[in-house]
Amino acid sequence: MNATAERTLTAQDFRLYSHACGDLNPLHLPELDGDGDGETEAICPAAYLASLVSALIGTKLPGPGSRETGWSLRLGKPVRMGETVKVQLVVEEKDARSVTLKARVEGPSGPALEARVTVVPPVKAQTFGSAEISDLLTRKHEKFQRLIAACAGLDPVATAIVCPHTPDSLTGPLEAFDKGLIKPILVGERARIEAAAKKARRDISGCEIVEAEGEEAAAKAACALVREGKAGSVMKGHLHTEAFLKAILSKETGLRGSRRVSHVFVLDVPSEERLLFITDAAVNIAPGLMAKRDIVQNAIDLARALGVKQPKAAVLAAVETVNPAMAATIDAAALAKMAERGQIEGGLVDGPFAMDNAVDVTAAKIKDLSGEVAGHADILVGPNIEAANVMAKELSFVGRAESAGVVIGTSVPVILTSRADSAFARIVSCAVAALHRHWQQTGEPVGALADRS
Repeated sequence: MNATAERTLTAQDFRLYSHACGDLNPLHLPELDGDGDGETEAICPAAYLASLVSALIGTKLPGPGSRETGWSLRLGKPVRMGETVKVQLVVEEKDARSVTLKARVEGPSGPALEARVTVVPPVKAQTFGSAEISDLLTRKHEKFQRLIAACAGLDPVATAIVCPHTPDSLTGPLEAFDKGLIKPILVGERARIEAAAKKARRDISGCEIVEAEGEEAAAKAACALVREGKAGSVMKGHLHTEAFLKAILSKETGLRGSRRVSHVFVLDVPSEERLLFITDAAVNIAPGLMAKRDIVQNAIDLARALGVKQPKAAVLAAVETVNPAMAATIDAAALAKMAERGQIEGGLVDGPFAMDNAVDVTAAKIKDLSGEVAGHADILVGPNIEAANVMAKELSFVGRAESAGVVIGTSVPVILTSRADSAFARIVSCAVAALHRHWQQTGEPVGALADRS
């Protein structure tokens, strides 16, 4: 008796294996150079090859319910990510209680693993399928990685970092600097900035420091750097959001543009193939109709800057039908008509939608909703700040999304991050700001994103 199987080794296989067992040896990880020679190795772990043998034992020979009681193995030629291996099992011996199997994993260059495995078969033959196993959702943020990669051809944006007084608020900008996304100008109290750098074990000798005492003074100084042409974006560090936005929104000394200023969360949700944009979750508390018009237009412009050729904006409410007793549904219908009449440009706008039928095609079909936005929304426009903020935080902390946050409608992009954000989120926020800055200057997305749209 014998059994065979084939498997092509993928980057995701190696990532799942490494996280499941804690083997973070960079030789096995597709993104890393394990031996310092300047190239990634992505060598398949020996234990993963053994697991392919175990999988064939547990599914084919002897099959579900088999229990392995002994192994002896010998390793051969290494195999790497992208290569296909063939797994073979042959019954060598058997008695009343156990079976000895000869196993072989063959790679492109010859045997990668040879083994003998002693197995106790199940008392009774069983069947078992993948439908009986819980789905596995892995966190992968390839969409954000593409945004970072798209900035490769851009010059770093001089960015005023306001109050980088803690290791967390300093590390994110410095990592964005390492990736060539920004050129940080550190605005705040020198002693606290230097203490944060020492604690984070980062060298800031190459960074300009603009001294300012207190949160309000630092935020005003950052805005002044923009007005003087010394900075092309501003980033919130460790200070209260109210103090930061007060300076940004000042009519006399702030960064207001021709439209209402608004905030957009950009989310990379593992279960979605597209980026999601949620607005406005941070600036406008209870916007009226004309303010919502600007909020939608800002989000469409940002989506286009990130390579979405024709963004689809769903204006959300609790229900997907117009109800005069629910003001959000009236605003949604009016915004859809305004877009139809050219008062909102560059994208498709429809509403009202409930959250489910805005993003899920099946839910939209069940409710008999038609149109290009139904079930396919890129942009989710909340009826107020509470709804949009809860929606974004729920996707981040329950749906395991990674998020970036920017304020737009300003003369330059404003990076608004939370103290709970990861360093990666801060890096992506810098990439989003750089891409939006390019859009402001050229009216086009960068070439790498335009080619994908």
